[in-house]
Amino acid sequence: MAISQFRSRRKRSGGRYVSFSKGKKIKNKGNLPSLTIIGEKRKLKVRIRNGGSKSRLLQVNTVNLYDPKSKKYIQAKIETVVGSPSDRNFIRRNIMTKGSVIRTDKGNARITSRPGQEGAINAVLIENK
Repeated sequence: MAISQFRSRRKRSGGRYVSFSKGKKIKNKGNLPSLTIIGEKRKLKVRIRNGGSKSRLLQVNTVNLYDPKSKKYIQAKIETVVGSPSDRNFIRRNIMTKGSVIRTDKGNARITSRPGQEGAINAVLIENK
């Protein structure tokens, strides 16, 4: 069965919405989340609407890290996920999303990019080692 981004056909009370005479449309199609984890770099190119494409990051072990003190970018190795605002189970599964706090060899950092949508992980250093 296809994943739909459309609202439910039923109301909270259990009644039906009247406007659901039409079926599923391709414009309402959704996809499963990519759930980026730590590992050897793996990307997936996905076709999106109007013939464009997105690069989904499935696995990665390095991060583009911004150091606010020196105002420079460095590449750092990801060790583990420390915190996640979206789901507490993502911490033990090492799933990285936007806003997650990761431990790198340079210190703790907060992810500022969306790895499942942009195909790269950018982070800001919040704590030096």
